[in-house]
This record gives sequence, C-alpha cells and structure tokens, in this order.
Amino acid sequence: MIEISRAAFEELVGEALDTIPPELTAHMRNVVIVVEDDAPEPGLLGLYQGVPLTERGDWYGGVLPDHISIYRTEILQICETAEQVVEEVRVTVVHEIAHHFGIDDERLHRLGY
Repeated sequence: MIEISRAAFEELVGEALDTIPPELTAHMRNVVIVVEDDAPEPGLLGLYQGVPLTERGDWYGGVLPDHISIYRTEILQICETAEQVVEEVRVTVVHEIAHHFGIDDERLHRLGY
C-alpha cells in the first residue's frame, strides 16, 4: 500500500475533476464530491448516492445534493505507485460522475470504467 496524505489525495481528486470536459460538467446539478478515508465495505473505491439526472422530473426540487464519495484508503490499498493512484482516482471519479448522468455499472464496465 502506498501512502499519500489526505490533502494530496484531495488534490488528485480535484485534478481528476479537471479532466472532465466542460460540456459535461456544465450539466452537473446538485451534486457534491467528497473524499472519505474509509469505505462502508471492503473493496469499494467510490460510491454515488442520489437521483441521476436521467431520472429527475418536475417533482425534483428541494432535494439534498447527490453525494459522491471517493474512498482514499481503499484506493491506496490497491495501488503500489503514485502513478497507479493518479489513474485509479481518475477512473473512480469518472465512474461515479457517470452514475450522476444515469450510466449504469454494466455500461461503464464495457467502457473500461
């Protein structure tokens, strides 16, 4: 397991977010992305909780933000180098944001995420 400080890890998440094309981030609505140290279950690298954009309708209002968690310890446990951490953070961030856009795990896995 590689060690990276929480602050440095949060910067990696920010850098991964910067790689998302602006034409996509312009459509992200009512979502927060946080770094958490520990996952609720082993092996979970990230988690999206909320109502995907594709399922929001006229009823959607006054709703708490969608919540994307990126789990620092789980990612660090599967990586041996700093380069692997950068790539895994990027993949995890893209994967969870894709859920915000309504893309399911099956489709994401076919796309390599």
